[in-house]
Amino acid sequence: MQKIKNLALLTVVTLLLFSCSQYNKVLNKGTTEDQYAMATKMYEAKKYGKALRLFEKITPVYRGKPQMERIQFMVAQSNFNLKDYNLAGYHFDRFTKNYPSSSKREEASFLSAYSYKLDSPVFSLEQTQTHKAIDSYQYFINTYPESERIEEANLHYIELRLKLQKKAFENAKTYYTTAETDSRNYKASIQAFDNMLEDFLGSEYKEEVLFYRLKAAHDYVLKSRDRRKEVRIKDALAAYDKLIRNFPNTQYLVESNEMLATLNKEKEQLQEEVKS
Repeated sequence: MQKIKNLALLTVVTLLLFSCSQYNKVLNKGTTEDQYAMATKMYEAKKYGKALRLFEKITPVYRGKPQMERIQFMVAQSNFNLKDYNLAGYHFDRFTKNYPSSSKREEASFLSAYSYKLDSPVFSLEQTQTHKAIDSYQYFINTYPESERIEEANLHYIELRLKLQKKAFENAKTYYTTAETDSRNYKASIQAFDNMLEDFLGSEYKEEVLFYRLKAAHDYVLKSRDRRKEVRIKDALAAYDKLIRNFPNTQYLVESNEMLATLNKEKEQLQEEVKS
């Protein structure tokens, strides 16, 4: 029994060595046709790294020829399967541009967006890939509104937009929380919250953004000791009105009303100072 096992193992090793030797021979000395056939064989065997080495060699020869459509799709899919999502997204996108009449164009368009989504980092990091994914999904949604993947594309699009909203919200909050030691950040946080409301209409964070916008404006008033205090009071009162107008029963109502009382008191004191 042991001899049979050893013989079987020897056979497998021999086949592997032969296969590897054959691959290297084709890679280094094979004709373009042989390399194309071997690349396809490696791709179908899910040996994507080996396939890509061959595709890289034959691409200049096949560029502009009918085979290039299949090659470019396999290159993109190989990178995707190797989890090099940035490169996969790039190649799928190129495929859609180079082959607008291809039967695989819709699939490539979706996979380009999906690749960039998979390459999108956590919200706290730089979001270039997230923007690429959003743009790609928007293109897919606009181009293929009847696609069977449209529901999935919309869900991914919403998820990515939420990530950008969270980043914008946390960045604005960071300005606010650091303003205690640097009062200039009150103005920066107010601007950041305003930008978020403008950039993300109907944001899921809208109530929180409006509350923190009020909070930053309120605290900025309390730190003010110059002629601009009156303007800042007006801005803070307007922020309160906007919060209540949009969310009459806001969860922050008690604290917001306390800030309103403080602002009205500051306004009265300022008016008395002007009179005197």
